[in-house]
Amino acid sequence: MSAVTITQMADRVSALVEQRLGVRGRSLSDKLKRAGRRLPKAVREAATYLADAAEMAQNPKLLVRLDETEVARAYDVCLRHLNRLNSGERQKTALVRVAASVAFAMLVVVTMVVVMIYWRGLV
Repeated sequence: MSAVTITQMADRVSALVEQRLGVRGRSLSDKLKRAGRRLPKAVREAATYLADAAEMAQNPKLLVRLDETEVARAYDVCLRHLNRLNSGERQKTALVRVAASVAFAMLVVVTMVVVMIYWRGLV
């Protein structure tokens, strides 16, 4: 596997992280730091390995030390997870969760008001 291929893999994962998670940064390493826990641990580790491999690929002596199957596996893990994500769906889900939380809070307040009115004998 050539250095260009590994760099292209890292660039593809970097573009997907920016597109799907909305995380900006200069390199894949920066984007992974900013993404934090939005990525599962296995995907985060695979992406970190891929970012390190892309850096090592720039040096011909270090390029020989890279395990091609491990680089390919890390790339596949990242792609498999990031392709499943849909940024619009994530925003919609977050909005629904907030709306459900507000509705539940309003239900609790209305219930408490009705109970207070009943206890005071105003009904």
